[in-house]
Amino acid sequence: MTKTELVRVAAAKSGASQKAVARILDAVLEAVKEAAARGDRVSLPGFGAFVVVTQAARQVRSPKGETVDVPARKAVRFRAGKALREAVK
Repeated sequence: MTKTELVRVAAAKSGASQKAVARILDAVLEAVKEAAARGDRVSLPGFGAFVVVTQAARQVRSPKGETVDVPARKAVRFRAGKALREAVK
């Protein structure tokens, strides 16, 4: 499902205009991005949570067989909530 399709479905279910739903969706996504940048967890009960995790520094092998150092970094993970997992089953 694309963002446009999501906006269309949400507008139909809520009775709001597609423009209003698109603005709200943009605001929600921006708030999630800002929270993740601060390292905060964003929890949506029943749906899931966006969690910032730290990946440790490690060494990997390149296709040429050379050892390459990969520095530590932060990444965002999504963990599905129980209701979402049950719906997918």
